[in-house]
Amino acid sequence: VQLVESGGGLVQPGGSLNLSCVASGFIFSMYAMNWYRQAPGSGRELVARIGTIDTTPDYLDSVNGRFTISRDNDKNTVYLQMNNLKPEDTAVYYCKADWISRHYWGQGTQVTVSS
Repeated sequence: VQLVESGGGLVQPGGSLNLSCVASGFIFSMYAMNWYRQAPGSGRELVARIGTIDTTPDYLDSVNGRFTISRDNDKNTVYLQMNNLKPEDTAVYYCKADWISRHYWGQGTQVTVSS
């Protein structure tokens, strides 16, 4: 099982990034997919979640309207489009796959928002 995130980097406030997480080793379409983040000195928090089929995504209040989660089951990939980024969005972003009692994490990608 592998989850590989990419797309992080350094961006100025107000900028955009699109994170990707490519999954392998499990039946991707069966799993709900999540994006978490962890800032220095803080715990890991759920940023966005998307279910398997025809479910409305859920978002952390502070990112609602700025971030969009989506998935492409043909490509075994989940995305997080992040717009109007703020310094407080700086964190390591992780994707996570959930199905019943099975949970898989990626290794994370760093997002830094700074001028």
